Amino acid sequence: MCLLPVRPVLRPEQLTPAAWARPPEPPRPGRPRLWLARAEDLLGTVTPLAGTLLDSRERARAAALHRVPDQDGYRVAHVCLRMLLGAYLGLQPSDVTLVRQSCPVCRAPHGRPDVPGVPLCFSVSRTDGFCLLAFADTAVGADIERLPASDVVSGLTATLHPREAAELAACPPDRRPAAFARLWTRKEAYLKGLGTGLGRDLRLDHLGSSARGPCRVPGWSIDDVAVGRGCAAAVAVAAQ
Repeated sequence: MCLLPVRPVLRPEQLTPAAWARPPEPPRPGRPRLWLARAEDLLGTVTPLAGTLLDSRERARAAALHRVPDQDGYRVAHVCLRMLLGAYLGLQPSDVTLVRQSCPVCRAPHGRPDVPGVPLCFSVSRTDGFCLLAFADTAVGADIERLPASDVVSGLTATLHPREAAELAACPPDRRPAAFARLWTRKEAYLKGLGTGLGRDLRLDHLGSSARGPCRVPGWSIDDVAVGRGCAAAVAVAAQ
């Protein structure tokens, strides 16, 4: 199995506008640039920045989350996102205008995140303690998840493509959480790339749970991402 690498884990000293005298290396055609952030490493730096860099909607969204770790993770993810977008686009992070495209299913404004008028595409995902950010020159989706408990796997298996459900049923119980996490992150990365998110029926697409890699999907490149033990991650990039 080939795992895509992430860039070096973001460090506190990188969360300043002066950290990149030159923009980061841009994505290559069809290949995303990936960044990983650990919340515990960055929270002390992010907390004083969040009040000035995040817009009113982002601040309200963070405050509405019930768990403090979720609030912290959201702020880390979105401060990092704004810092990286500012570096790529040559803007002050607070001047980056973040919007949502229309959902392809219902046309409501909860599709892919976007900065109007720029060709850079991006996606951000967070789980307890980590966030994964992906940048590409075409539509992109990223997902990172902690390995789930067995009851979570059991509760969600019936919502998946029939072949995926069969794969999980055939998997030894001790390997099932890791197999499910591989499958789920591939599927959610692809659905985020489409712009539908979980609004698309999970039974429609067969991404697979094999440790050898995801199944091929016409028009998309989907890869697992190396993020360390205890987590699974994937990224999906639309073909040129």
